[in-house]
Amino acid sequence: MTIAIIIAGGSGQRMREEIPKQFIEVDGRPVIIYTLETFERCPEIDAVAVVCVEGWQEALRACAAQYHITKLQWVIDGGATAQESIRNGVFALEGVCRGDDIVVVHDGVRPMVEDYVLTDVLATCRKYGNAVTAMPYNEQIFIADDGLSTTRYIPRETLRRVSTPQAYRFALLDEKYHEAYEKKIGIYGSAYANTMMVELGQRLYFAAGSDKNIKLTTQDDLALFKAYLKMSEEKA
Repeated sequence: MTIAIIIAGGSGQRMREEIPKQFIEVDGRPVIIYTLETFERCPEIDAVAVVCVEGWQEALRACAAQYHITKLQWVIDGGATAQESIRNGVFALEGVCRGDDIVVVHDGVRPMVEDYVLTDVLATCRKYGNAVTAMPYNEQIFIADDGLSTTRYIPRETLRRVSTPQAYRFALLDEKYHEAYEKKIGIYGSAYANTMMVELGQRLYFAAGSDKNIKLTTQDDLALFKAYLKMSEEKA
């Protein structure tokens, strides 16, 4: 079985909107619906769980019913951080998933994940036990010595930009979340499933990524998403 955990627990303060950014409507549909539709149409995804911001659970269920998101089976309370929300989703699947089942973790505000990206992250996970969506880094990265100058850089060939979707065998994901919260490792700040895994000594494997797979954090991101949608409509 393959289950997607969609993280939609944030309030989206940087978007400067009155509602959580995952519920902002674009062309008449909430952002979260665009995200869920990718998983709905993927034949390799059996079921979906959404970790949802407090007070919006019923709105999510209503939207999913309206747009025929039939794979949504669980709506789980979000946490104070993204890491807590993922943990809540993973722990809610205990007793549901077997150890070798695959769990895909994805940001609800990444609505442009392409089918081949999801397919490749699943294929890589089946081969290695985990997979993280990754892209090469195309800019030069220098290390600031004093805030004003530098004599060191990091070769960009050694860098990857990692985002979601990410996929893990359930036994691994569940074990590492228990370990992380027991040892208080990999759970602070901007920690996520992938950074936690590395902090706990786990090797991660790269899968295909896409520049279109943007995360909607600011108004500029939202404008870019609208532009991508318009381009897709014009090509159709």
